[in-house]
Amino acid sequence: MRFMIIVKSTKDSEAGVMPSEKLLTDMGKFNEELAKAGVLLAGDGLQPSSKGARVRFSGKKRTVIDGPFAETKELVAGFWIWKVKSKEEAIEWVKRCPNPMPGDSEIEIRQLFEAEDFGERFTPELKEQAERVYTQVSGNK
Repeated sequence: MRFMIIVKSTKDSEAGVMPSEKLLTDMGKFNEELAKAGVLLAGDGLQPSSKGARVRFSGKKRTVIDGPFAETKELVAGFWIWKVKSKEEAIEWVKRCPNPMPGDSEIEIRQLFEAEDFGERFTPELKEQAERVYTQVSGNK
């Protein structure tokens, strides 16, 4: 099972406050543990929403909205993609994580869809296409 581990933004992260050297060191050690355990597939921190944009879809119309975005608690400051046996295992790893922000913070755990989750809708042609795309992506690393 794969999960996206979502580090929620705070007022500080949205203001561009950089993590301390201690937090960077602690997070580096945690990431090494994840990698050694074969859990870590990907992960990164994100720049504040002031450097981002959203594209709103309404039928065929596309509207670009530049950041920053007001609802800090709904924004993402960083993420990991983990491969674990269960949601419970993901929770246990998150509980071991250093607090990613000074003060209070929150990490959300969301399971990623796998091909089999789509059932018959995911035709052999679509499976072949997905495999081709992922092979190209992994070859670009």
